[in-house]
Amino acid sequence: MFKDSGSATDYVTLPMENDSIADQCNGLGACARECAFLSKYGTPDKIAALYKKDPEACFEMAFECSLCGLCTAVCPQGLDPSAMFLKFRQEAVKQKKKQLDSYKKILDYEKKGFSKRFSFYSLPHNCDTIFFPGCTLPGTRPGNTLKAFEYLKTRIDNIGIVLDCCTKPSHDLGRQDFFEAMFSEMETFLLDNGIRTIVTACPNCHKTFTTYGKKFTIITLYEIMAKEDLPRKASLPRKASLPRKASLPEGITIHDPCPTRFESQIHIAVRSLAKTQGLDIEDTHHSREKTFCCGEGGTVGCVNPDLAKNWSRKRNKESQGKKVLTYCTGCVNYLSRDCDTFHVLDLMFGPEKTLKGKARVSKAPFTYLNRLILKKKLSRIPAGIVRERTYRYEDRTP
Repeated sequence: MFKDSGSATDYVTLPMENDSIADQCNGLGACARECAFLSKYGTPDKIAALYKKDPEACFEMAFECSLCGLCTAVCPQGLDPSAMFLKFRQEAVKQKKKQLDSYKKILDYEKKGFSKRFSFYSLPHNCDTIFFPGCTLPGTRPGNTLKAFEYLKTRIDNIGIVLDCCTKPSHDLGRQDFFEAMFSEMETFLLDNGIRTIVTACPNCHKTFTTYGKKFTIITLYEIMAKEDLPRKASLPRKASLPRKASLPEGITIHDPCPTRFESQIHIAVRSLAKTQGLDIEDTHHSREKTFCCGEGGTVGCVNPDLAKNWSRKRNKESQGKKVLTYCTGCVNYLSRDCDTFHVLDLMFGPEKTLKGKARVSKAPFTYLNRLILKKKLSRIPAGIVRERTYRYEDRTP
């Protein structure tokens, strides 16, 4: 599937072999001024030059890059340094120069996501569209996940739902062969069963599918919700549903998750949803395409926690004490340590409790139980095709 979409070939040649970064980067540091990682290790041209002398040093440092793409957004030459660091990671894993023991927790989490126990596919007859909520949303907000699915059923005939993992953690850690095998198996199953459109809720899943699932049409739940008046049947609150005496914040900032950095239509949709609840949006300098990473990106916290926390500290400083709205459960979890952060689905399905900081959000280990309970509820819905994923990387065709 990957050769057809043209994605695998992008990872064959490291960019330094044609000196694109080394030759074109002006070294003036527009990116380094924004990023603590580049401030620590130097501008991309210097790192690209170092690769020719000491590739293993570059392999190691690449795991401290959040892969958030802010460097790409601000580069005056239109270069993509974050892609270079991802390729360093891939090469490090391919050459067995990097042990991934430090990432056991996230890889175990990923493994549960695509396991037989936690995965679930429910495709009605004549289904060509699925809701793919990701791993964290069903665990932290199973009720809102179900409400979102019920809402989508009022908008899209015969929509199905898939509980599975897009395998982005492995992708970002450089486990490209593993990622390709796992993603391709899921992609093939969906295409073979008539699925052509995927509705995402998780920004990371959205980026994975838009990058590698070229044969699908990918759209977020938020874009669909913002397109037209929300139906009463879905029990979605409107501005009028807020109590007259509800104390609305004078302004909120929005943290755009870095996987959606260049997805302007998602930025617009989420702001539109916030406005339906009477909220005043105050964009910070680092929003939309110039957004910060929350700190979770690239799993940097496993090897350099302070570097990862630097991002959340920046967001907290720029938000100036205002509430922060986002649409990524991982961002909510990470930013909440420094900022008063809430998820847009919490706002839409429970505005009063959310604005009071009382939205119901589960944490581990209850998140795993929630996913199993949600799976059980979904299994009661009649469907034409049902499956639990049993495919293993070891089962791939050489």
